[in-house]
Amino acid sequence: MTTPSCPCGLSGPYEKCCGRFHAGAASAPTAEALMRSRYSAFVRLDGGHLLRTWHPRTRPERLDLDPGMRWTGLEILGTSDGSAFHSTGTVTFRASYRGGSLHERSRFERVDGAWVYVDGEFLA
Repeated sequence: MTTPSCPCGLSGPYEKCCGRFHAGAASAPTAEALMRSRYSAFVRLDGGHLLRTWHPRTRPERLDLDPGMRWTGLEILGTSDGSAFHSTGTVTFRASYRGGSLHERSRFERVDGAWVYVDGEFLA
């Protein structure tokens, strides 16, 4: 039996990629890694990970994920800052789903040393 690959698009099994962030075994080392883990959380309907990695200032009280939504791919279009040497960063991406795509520039900040999602700007 083959191990399923990670939904985020990187090669390798889910458990060794985004799965370790979802399980709380590790924290995403970069804003891009957090973006990828959040995309994978949407694919896997892991609302807990999404809320845990959302900035306390902008986090919703609850999150209702649509089990009928079928995410089909993630393309990272660009990053700015967001490494171990930064306190903020942005990731521009296109997330495809059955019937369309979402194009966004997301902002990330470090809170208590961990990367969190702040907000995003939808792009045309």
